[in-house]
Amino acid sequence: MGCCASTGDRVQPMDETDAQLHNISRDSDYQGPVKKRGCTDIFFLLIFIAFLVGLGYLVIYSIYKGDIYRVLNGYDSYGNVCGKANKLPEEYKCLELDQTNKKYLLLEGPTYSGSRRRCVEKCSDDYKEIVNRCIPVKEAQFINKYATAPETTQFFQTLSEDLEQCRMKILYLFLIALGFSVLIMILFRFFVGIVVWSVLVAVVVVGIIGTVYLWIVWVGETRKPKEDTTSGTQSKMAPAYLAFAIITTIVTVILTLVIIAMRKRIKLVIQLFKEAGKSISSMPCLLIQPFLTFLMIGVAVAVWLFCFAWIESAGLLVVENAPTFQTDCKLDGTTKAYYKQDTTIKVAEWYNIFALLWFVNFFIGCQHMVIAGAVSAWFFTRDKSSLGFPIVRAYGNVVRYHLGSIALGSFLIALVQMVRLVLKFIESLVKGKDNGVSRCFFRVCQCCLYCYEKFLQYLTRNAYIEIAMFGYNFCKAGREAFQLIAANILRLGAINCLGDLVLILGKAVVVAATVLIGVAMFQKEENLHYEWILLVLVGVIAFLISHGFLTVFEMAIDTIFLCFCEDCNMNDGINRPYFMSRGLMVFVQNSKKALSNRESPARTSEAWSSSSRQLTK
Repeated sequence: MGCCASTGDRVQPMDETDAQLHNISRDSDYQGPVKKRGCTDIFFLLIFIAFLVGLGYLVIYSIYKGDIYRVLNGYDSYGNVCGKANKLPEEYKCLELDQTNKKYLLLEGPTYSGSRRRCVEKCSDDYKEIVNRCIPVKEAQFINKYATAPETTQFFQTLSEDLEQCRMKILYLFLIALGFSVLIMILFRFFVGIVVWSVLVAVVVVGIIGTVYLWIVWVGETRKPKEDTTSGTQSKMAPAYLAFAIITTIVTVILTLVIIAMRKRIKLVIQLFKEAGKSISSMPCLLIQPFLTFLMIGVAVAVWLFCFAWIESAGLLVVENAPTFQTDCKLDGTTKAYYKQDTTIKVAEWYNIFALLWFVNFFIGCQHMVIAGAVSAWFFTRDKSSLGFPIVRAYGNVVRYHLGSIALGSFLIALVQMVRLVLKFIESLVKGKDNGVSRCFFRVCQCCLYCYEKFLQYLTRNAYIEIAMFGYNFCKAGREAFQLIAANILRLGAINCLGDLVLILGKAVVVAATVLIGVAMFQKEENLHYEWILLVLVGVIAFLISHGFLTVFEMAIDTIFLCFCEDCNMNDGINRPYFMSRGLMVFVQNSKKALSNRESPARTSEAWSSSSRQLTK
């Protein structure tokens, strides 16, 4: 069950004997090109579980060695936490103080970093309370300018009043964004051809208009007499306009030729949009999946913050210049105490960061595989009215068989992201001591790792689709996905470029329309102080809603395309009928024979029987 061992093979549709044994209709209840699944990448699932156990141990160790109030309230120069009765180690008992009534930490001294720390009951007029700390106003210029300014307090108070006043309108805008997102999905379902060709024509028209304008400006610059120019400034711009005009001309011509040459592939993109719309309309509950994923990521971030707070609070008390008299402590002001982190705590810091990256990618991978499993089941079901519960079945396959594969895929992505963070940390350590060569080195490394991360994310997502279809382990699914990508690189280029452009425009339309309606609604409100902040909030909400909807649409398109490619590889449309719809059949070589074969029920039944006899043999 390891990474490079296959646990599922491609098979043809179940034969007549299988259908009779299971008492089902071969054409109506068939749910994909794999009949039996096995657990994949169990080793990495065990590693994931062991990782969770290790995280639990480190957090428990941090809780045992730490005190979260050290972070929330702070501690004084003797190691006593403000706002509580302290118990210090035996060797430092003489420093132990009861600070229950002294909840605020006062920082005294010429500088913030070298100040003495003392717990007080309240902050004096020369200090400002910020997160249970008394910060010297004169020494914290940034805080004095922004955080401690009276305008800041008034700003948050006024903003809360605006939110309270417009809370119902924000809720209405939330519903409006939801409605616009559904409307965009309907447009993609029924009018995607008009949308796609309108976008392409608009791009070409804009390119032509820009090209003509630049050539006109260049001609005008070249014809101006020198005496009409101011110190020759305008005439010097003529070469720049000429360069821009040539570049836009070349780009516009190439773009136009590419659109003409790839018109058939553009038609395929349009058909994939239609098929994706059909699948989602058959399984509308798929649209809830991104919001469930967002909720799970929110829980992961909350758990990470909890672990982070405890890890940062952990440490062993170290006292410099500790008093030697245990019975009569003579404190001369030189005693300084702090909590030093041991190796385990330092490891826990990086461990916790990697855990967050792994968990986030794991939940995203679960979303991808659930959508891919449901859509592939829809694609390989001939009678769409007898789908049953494909989403529930997809969840069952993920939880029962493929959590190990998701753990492996998310681990690889998280590992690259972790390397980028470590590289960024090293760059911050050498800042001020670096030179041009080192800066260039860090930037090149970051660029290469970023490109590799994006490629790995794309390949992993397609591997999840292969796993959902065939039950492969991650390595074989990645290999199969890469081969499909390499064999259909031009089709994928058209799908990714044009499809992503259309989806981005869809998100932009939802956000822009919601914000414009918000402008009209907020203008009717009186005494609003920060209307632009409310509009930004509305725009963010609209983007998240549209992104959630169109993420499902994008994954459905990718899944249907890979199902289409695999259907072409497995079947010929004559002896072995295709699962694809009539709209997709026109994009295969023997489409006419396949369509005529599909239109004849008798021939279709005969082809199925022939295929079944071949499989039986």
